[in-house]
Amino acid sequence: MNWITNYVRPKIQALVTKRDVPDDLWEKCPNCGQMIFHRELEANLKVCPHCNHHMRISARKRMELLFDDSQFSTIELPASPPDPLKFRDRKRYGERLKEAGAQSKENEAILVAHGKMGGLPIVLAAFNFEFMAGSMGIAVGEGLLAPARRAVLQEAPLIVIPASGGARMQEGILSLMQMPRSIVAVEMVKEAGLPYIVVLTDPTTGGVTASFAMLGDIALAESGAIIGFAGQRVIQETIREVLPPGFQRSEYLLDHGMVDMVVTRAEMRDKLIGLLKLLNDKTPSATVVPLKGEEAMATDAEIVAEEPA
Repeated sequence: MNWITNYVRPKIQALVTKRDVPDDLWEKCPNCGQMIFHRELEANLKVCPHCNHHMRISARKRMELLFDDSQFSTIELPASPPDPLKFRDRKRYGERLKEAGAQSKENEAILVAHGKMGGLPIVLAAFNFEFMAGSMGIAVGEGLLAPARRAVLQEAPLIVIPASGGARMQEGILSLMQMPRSIVAVEMVKEAGLPYIVVLTDPTTGGVTASFAMLGDIALAESGAIIGFAGQRVIQETIREVLPPGFQRSEYLLDHGMVDMVVTRAEMRDKLIGLLKLLNDKTPSATVVPLKGEEAMATDAEIVAEEPA
């Protein structure tokens, strides 16, 4: 046995040979450029520990973070025509739908479920940006009407979490028709006297912003999310002015009264539970004390009632 060949050489090769490192062990923050270990990033809910940049997550992951014990039941959406206009650009629309489904592992850009949050029953609809940029087509319109009907049926609050680039161009005017349909869904919930809460995430743009996304009884937004109708570059070229720093970001919209609160991803569940409990509690927490004017009016009414006719 040649001990140099069988023992020494493998030891030397092991020292000088570069080890293969899996590509998915580290992820680069798109905001600050820092490299983050994947386990640290997952433990921090896909939020950069260096700059607090909130990276995009799937609709199913959001539901796991919000529902009690990550338990929820998805609502099957009505079937919709897969390619109503027989649209084709460089690829057929049907092929793009298949590719988006394989990439996102979902059937559409919206996921609808019901369950409990803080022990309270809720219905939740979340957009999946991985599926064709969360664009709104006929199926998404159905995906907003279905949870509205379920919320009314269960007398439960409706929470919607948009993450969308707007209407889906492959469905043309049919995608724009989902804007009034989404408003009908919101009105169904409001007419039933149920809370409608919107959690704006990155990005919320286009026809989604111009419809149901801005109609919430309470509008929350994740930190740093882009929220607007047209893109910043388009606006800047149209008005020919330099836009202020942070334009269309959550914090900018909060300062200008467009959203009610900016909440980090780690605090979102607790904040929603607190709001739901406040909205569900319809009984006063203390004795109702009449105003001074009301006391005087009551006394005058009693005197008039006691006077003989």
